[in-house]
Amino acid sequence: MKTKVIIYGNDKDKILDLVSKYGFSVVDKSPEFVVSFGGDGTVMHSEAQYPGIPKIILKNSRVCKLCSPLENDEVLKRIKSGKYKIEDYWKLIGRANGKELLAMNDITVHNGDPRHAIRYKFAINGKFIGHEVIGDGVVISTPFGSTGYYRSITDSFFEVGIGLAFNNSTEQSDHMVLKEDSKIKLEIIRGPAIVFADNQENKIILNIGDFVTLEKSSKTAKIVKVK
Repeated sequence: MKTKVIIYGNDKDKILDLVSKYGFSVVDKSPEFVVSFGGDGTVMHSEAQYPGIPKIILKNSRVCKLCSPLENDEVLKRIKSGKYKIEDYWKLIGRANGKELLAMNDITVHNGDPRHAIRYKFAINGKFIGHEVIGDGVVISTPFGSTGYYRSITDSFFEVGIGLAFNNSTEQSDHMVLKEDSKIKLEIIRGPAIVFADNQENKIILNIGDFVTLEKSSKTAKIVKVK
């Protein structure tokens, strides 16, 4: 029986024949795998659309740290032969105003009006830390996401924990790497602010007195790695 897959990406027609050649059946629903054809951004988009379904990543971009160095046809050949494993990548979950956002890379709280900084304070595991922060916002990152936006702010990355990178603060605010089970609460003192996850279109608006909670989610992204 053929393995059922959905192909996700802007240029998915380019690999339709290749995917079919290696015995995969392209379907519109209920797939066993999702073939993400693009780069890292496409992987995150595909995870948002089809959460929890294992992702086969085929490269169509120079920016793809999740892609195999092998050619696409060799990746499909090995997967079809059973030469693969599925790795879990944990996600962040952000909750605010009755809404939720899930992210593989990061959740960002950003000033809603680029002309004005926001003011906020935050607590870790129920204890408020430091003083009120004034700036463009903060990036809360997974280890996977730490080589992206987090790294551009801090010029560093990490492999374990949850990272906080303070974006363009008026006073020096050193980045933080917290334990993986940490619970973060951020309260807006002056807004508005926008909360968004990865490169998703969904967002949450925060006004004065609103807060967002962030922590490791029990849900994971499943990435297929060839052997």
